Amino acid sequence: MESIITAFATGFGLGYSPWLPGTIGALPGLLLAWVILRQSRRRQVLSVLFLIVLAVPVCHITSNTLGGKDDSRIVADEFLLFPAAVALQSAARHPAVLLGTFAVSRVMDGLKPPPAAQAEGFAGGLGIVLDDLIANIYLWLLLAAGIAGQRRISKHR
Repeated sequence: MESIITAFATGFGLGYSPWLPGTIGALPGLLLAWVILRQSRRRQVLSVLFLIVLAVPVCHITSNTLGGKDDSRIVADEFLLFPAAVALQSAARHPAVLLGTFAVSRVMDGLKPPPAAQAEGFAGGLGIVLDDLIANIYLWLLLAAGIAGQRRISKHR
């Protein structure tokens, strides 16, 4: 069972990429987000919550299997949490917005704005997931503000 969980947590090999494993491994998150954005608002929330809850033990088990740290090969936190950055944001259904949000998510993951960097200090799967969740909450707020600003600009033209 551990080998199945590890395969899943490493994105079925994407996390082994020698070049930007976090970004390559996060790509399945685009598909997950695209599917989730087509659901009702209630189902979007439930789906995102399910993915967050799923990510913690998956990352925890795989971390223990790979040596007990936030190994760069573990990418489940990247792809399972990206949908949280776009859920309930209907504008993200547009491919350009979704791809742009994905690009910014990779930057946010690298920057680890506070308290995301501090959240990495939590042990096991919780720490692995929490920093990505915090970065994606920031991203959700940025996207919401950008959409609201764009609507305001369009309204006054």
